[in-house]
Amino acid sequence: MPVFDLSGKTAVVTGGGSGIGKSIAQVFAQQGANVHILEIDQASGQSTLNEITESGGTCLVHPSDISQQAEVNSLAEKIFEQHGSLDIWVNNAGIAHIGNVETTTEEDLDRIYQVHIKGVYNGMHACVPLMKKNGGGVILNLASVASVLGISDRFAYSASKGAVFTMTLSVARDYLADNIRCNCIGPGRVHTPFVDGFLKKNYPGQEQEMFEKLSQTQPIGRMGKPEEIAYLALYLCSSEAGFVTGSFYPIDGGFITLNS
Repeated sequence: MPVFDLSGKTAVVTGGGSGIGKSIAQVFAQQGANVHILEIDQASGQSTLNEITESGGTCLVHPSDISQQAEVNSLAEKIFEQHGSLDIWVNNAGIAHIGNVETTTEEDLDRIYQVHIKGVYNGMHACVPLMKKNGGGVILNLASVASVLGISDRFAYSASKGAVFTMTLSVARDYLADNIRCNCIGPGRVHTPFVDGFLKKNYPGQEQEMFEKLSQTQPIGRMGKPEEIAYLALYLCSSEAGFVTGSFYPIDGGFITLNS
């Protein structure tokens, strides 16, 4: 049997329409998983589906708002009924925010909470009972380097990603006896379409200069690639990582350890 084989596994990836989530969905499909994408942006979700199916993979997209618990529960149950199992759940969907405690509004904080905290909670709340039915499973949460160290002007974002980290530890502890593993990944800066859009909006005419400046904040001298995060996700969600649970995996070009 080839390593990192996901054949026959049912995998859900939230926010799988673009960026890191898209790469995770593509890599999982390449490894044989039946991939289900939960995506609020229907156009990007459909684009990812098309790319996966054209490459011979299996994928379905479900338009969804992960902050709505009833919606997430219903989709999880539907996916479970379709395949008879729910093996992998990746809480990837996320949004950005820049600001310190003074400039962060109540509305900003609530918006971040709805996606990064409630959305992750909703995903785990939905999948854990179903994973228990099929004798176990794997949950992977996308945390951040901001989960474990201070980054300027990331008050709400850091608070939410800190919560992702500690929710991961709690679920890993609570479901050891149910054969449910729960881990999280802490990416540094990753070059996604969001980065390009951010630079275009905030630094018109200086995009390349600012891109290089942001890249150099990683000690390795560049941003990460979405597929590099996806390959770590593949390992953690595969049977080869059967001894790994309750862990935080930085993947950050040395940002945490070499900048501290």
